[in-house]
Amino acid sequence: MSRVGKYPVDVPAGVTVSVVDGVFKAKGKLGELSLPISTHVTAEVQESQVVVQPIGTASQARMMWGTTRALIASAVKGVSEGFSKTLEINGTGYRAAVQGSNLVMNLGFSHDVIYPIPAGIKISTPRPTAVVVEGIDKQRVGQVALDIRSYRKPEPIRVRACATIRRPFVARKARRNNEQSAGIAEPAARASPFPASPQGCWPSAFVGLPVWQEHLCAGH
Repeated sequence: MSRVGKYPVDVPAGVTVSVVDGVFKAKGKLGELSLPISTHVTAEVQESQVVVQPIGTASQARMMWGTTRALIASAVKGVSEGFSKTLEINGTGYRAAVQGSNLVMNLGFSHDVIYPIPAGIKISTPRPTAVVVEGIDKQRVGQVALDIRSYRKPEPIRVRACATIRRPFVARKARRNNEQSAGIAEPAARASPFPASPQGCWPSAFVGLPVWQEHLCAGH
């Protein structure tokens, strides 16, 4: 039994849902979404709930049971509340602004990055270093946020990135700084493979002199 699929989806007030010819439709104050239902499950509207049941006991039916229920729940929430993702821009001189139907970003390149805003998606910049992506389709909102983030992915050392609030960007420190702060002593210098000569002379093997000419060094 699916731990997700066994729970019905509650339909809030102001949202109308229906299942016609294997297609689930949800309509609310923010818009309308449709979702094709898999042939391995059934979806029924019972009063103010949507119940999803598998057809048979095949593995595919059990997999699509929870998946279909999650997609229906996302559609109902999308038309009633909507989804949003916020991205933070970190970097010297990095900024973003909405100009008409485009999102213009300065991400340290020799040119501005222009991202056309897709239909059905709303993008706003409450401040120059923040980008908010909103929409009723959860998948499209996440994809748009991922596309914007791909222009400047987080770097592990330098604090330059476009990262979502849900997964904030944390820069790593250099290894040497971490070891010093932890009190770890630096490794001792490796000893020279050449024997030390008296009076501070260079070893014969190092300067290319035969061993019997070592007495020519200063001080001998």
